Amino acid sequence: MVKVLVSSCLVGNKVRYNASCLSIPESDFSWLRSNAELVVFCPEVSAGLPTPRAPAEIIKGRGIDVLDGSAKVVGNDGVDVTAQFVSGAKKALELCQKQHIDYAVLAEGSPSCGSSKIYDGTFKGNKIDGAGVTATLLERNGIKVYSQHTIAELRSLLEIDV
Repeated sequence: MVKVLVSSCLVGNKVRYNASCLSIPESDFSWLRSNAELVVFCPEVSAGLPTPRAPAEIIKGRGIDVLDGSAKVVGNDGVDVTAQFVSGAKKALELCQKQHIDYAVLAEGSPSCGSSKIYDGTFKGNKIDGAGVTATLLERNGIKVYSQHTIAELRSLLEIDV
């Protein structure tokens, strides 16, 4: 059975910055549970960030810029958490490599896990096109990243491969 890395907050764990969780639509979650071994992981918590914590956004860039050292991840309290976000991304990649995971379903919008949209760094709720730190690092290393909104694409791919 194929293994899929899944954001911890998407399976009901209250690990988001505000100690809440998100969800995967029930039909998609049911399909995932039946057709994949889910490896649950939170990059931020793995890097030692507490729950709850100040909301963080990538300032003047995207995940690729953070990994390349030209942007930072900062909480709305002004604390630079770039090192923790990069550490969490590296831990996610290491886990995927050790467990031969080729696919991930990550929480859209997150400065770690967003795969197509992230917040713009102004803390005003504006989203921009771009990926978070973990999503970018995984993609750079050949792991295909989906969000809770694009599981149908993963399903189509895996059903073709079967």
